[in-house]
Amino acid sequence: KTFGSVRYVYNWGLRLKTDAYYQNGQRLYYKDLSAQLTVLKRQPETVWLNEVSSVTLQQELRHLDRAFINFFEGRRGYPQFHKKHWKQSATYVASAFKWSGEDLILAKMSEPLNIRWSRHFVGVPSTVTVSKDAADRYFVSILVEEEIESKKPVESRVGLDLGLTDAVILSTGQKFDNPHFFRKDEKRLSIAQRRLAKKQKGSKNRQKARLKVARIHAKVVDRRLDFLHKLSTRLINENQVVAVESLQVKNMIRNHHLSKAIADVGWGEFIRQLEYKAQWYGKTLVKIDKFYPSSKRCFDCGHIMPKMPLNVREWTCPECGETHDRDVNAAQ
Repeated sequence: KTFGSVRYVYNWGLRLKTDAYYQNGQRLYYKDLSAQLTVLKRQPETVWLNEVSSVTLQQELRHLDRAFINFFEGRRGYPQFHKKHWKQSATYVASAFKWSGEDLILAKMSEPLNIRWSRHFVGVPSTVTVSKDAADRYFVSILVEEEIESKKPVESRVGLDLGLTDAVILSTGQKFDNPHFFRKDEKRLSIAQRRLAKKQKGSKNRQKARLKVARIHAKVVDRRLDFLHKLSTRLINENQVVAVESLQVKNMIRNHHLSKAIADVGWGEFIRQLEYKAQWYGKTLVKIDKFYPSSKRCFDCGHIMPKMPLNVREWTCPECGETHDRDVNAAQ
């Protein structure tokens, strides 16, 4: 019920903001929508909004405000209307939940949530977000302020080259295979999608088929994230400085020949993890300019080859005679 209510309020606010701007050139902000929400909850046809915590509805308007800020600052596209089968979430601030140290009780609920904790935390929660993904799995995310201790400095430095055959190649010569999580489940996913397409819209069988597809996608994402988290944590722990090419993944995905493979390996998510983990633990992440000719430049003498087609995996420098593995040389 709460998910449906916050989705309704988000879409209602988005419609008001869009209409106000395009019809009158007027911009509505959080305070404007908050005042109108009070009126909306008094209307006979929407009085059911009072059955859920008002905090979650107000927080959804704040999320909408943030979505527009991200749009105007060029970080995201124009906000979209939320759909029932998308990821659902509801945010509770401290006044809307009770935390006993073991049990979590949300506003408008009399019993604590039945939670299987992934890990324990120290501190007092300030915000709780309950979410449900497309595979009908429920999650609780708890925001706690905690001081993270920096790792002891180490002398090691490493350069990374990101690839498709090998996911990550280190300047030391070590390579980490691309697990191809999507490719492994692609056939099973294709069968599930064909079965979904044959089901009658609105039927229970279609809902079951949709969940089957969503759960395959979810397992692929979970395995990929687990791999990337373990690898990024290891690299940050073992090195004081990590250098990686600054990739424009969104632009690269436009290449329809490579888009599926690039999305499967998860370069963008991997770099994001390296960034925040380096900041957490007092390490340095260096982003190399995307136009730097790392693959064509000889690490030993600095000679730059005029051309280096993708099919060339090993080459010999004409200046110094050193033979290079293309990816290891790029990482160096």
